[in-house]
Amino acid sequence: MKTRQLGNSGLTVSALGFGAMGLSFPNAPTKAESIRLLRSAVELGITFFDTAQGYGDNELLIGEALEPLRKDVIIATKFGLKNGDVRQGLDSRPATIKAVAEASLKRLRTDMIDLFYQHRVDRDVPVEDVAGAVADLIQQGKVKHFGLSEANAETIRRAHAVLPVTALQSEYSMFYREPEHDIIPALEELGVGFVAFSPLGKGFLTGTINADLVLDKNDTRSMLPRFSKENREANQVLVDLVTSIAKDKNATPAQISLAWLLARKPFIVPIPGTSKLQRLQENIAALNVVLTQDELDYINAALATIKIAGERYPASIQAATGRK
Repeated sequence: MKTRQLGNSGLTVSALGFGAMGLSFPNAPTKAESIRLLRSAVELGITFFDTAQGYGDNELLIGEALEPLRKDVIIATKFGLKNGDVRQGLDSRPATIKAVAEASLKRLRTDMIDLFYQHRVDRDVPVEDVAGAVADLIQQGKVKHFGLSEANAETIRRAHAVLPVTALQSEYSMFYREPEHDIIPALEELGVGFVAFSPLGKGFLTGTINADLVLDKNDTRSMLPRFSKENREANQVLVDLVTSIAKDKNATPAQISLAWLLARKPFIVPIPGTSKLQRLQENIAALNVVLTQDELDYINAALATIKIAGERYPASIQAATGRK
């Protein structure tokens, strides 16, 4: 397995991580199946696993699955949602951060959190106070590295001035390229790593979703504006682009999407999630797909002509977390 460093922190992880959130939501595998999948990921070389306080029982699952392999893995989790529920809003008060850390340590069956992210920026708590609370946890040996999620460049700079930020986690893919404007240049300047969630556009870039697909009512994508029937139809041009490149490279659309992301910057680590071993193996094989500079130039020129239709999140979530 190839590895990457998250910025200047010295934290080395597998070049692809595993986003475990989907293993705790509707239509997820059984616990036994999920544990087998997570342990298979380690056997295949994945060392970087992502969970959060707000992902239902996900920390408990990660803790049970990875406890026997703890010395071989890096576990990232998150704080900052009120009672672990995004619908209730945000809470990054220092006392809450420390209480969440203690609870996460127990659920994860570990004595140290490798990477502790603020899940979303809390406008009621200065990020300097957030960084200070995590610094206390680092001093106590309960946390090793500090991270932010979906923070803007100014917030990253303010936090970094108090406590070095190891990584920013945000959505990034051909389906959502907003971080290219201000975020990635700031991360490069500061020496901060970038952990990209939803690198396959929540499955859209796999080529398995089109306007005719009827999404199950329990599928979280059914509430996302970007996944309305009309917007899926409008965005099909992106899938057609990726599919055509994949055919020329004897690869899958998912592998092309991941290879493109990995080629953007050496400090970017995508964390695709899956519930299937076959998809996990497919994702890992993307590390062997090399896009030439001419191919990258062609893809980027084509992407520049494509305007993605639909917001990422519904208005209710935008209001609660500031996400768009």
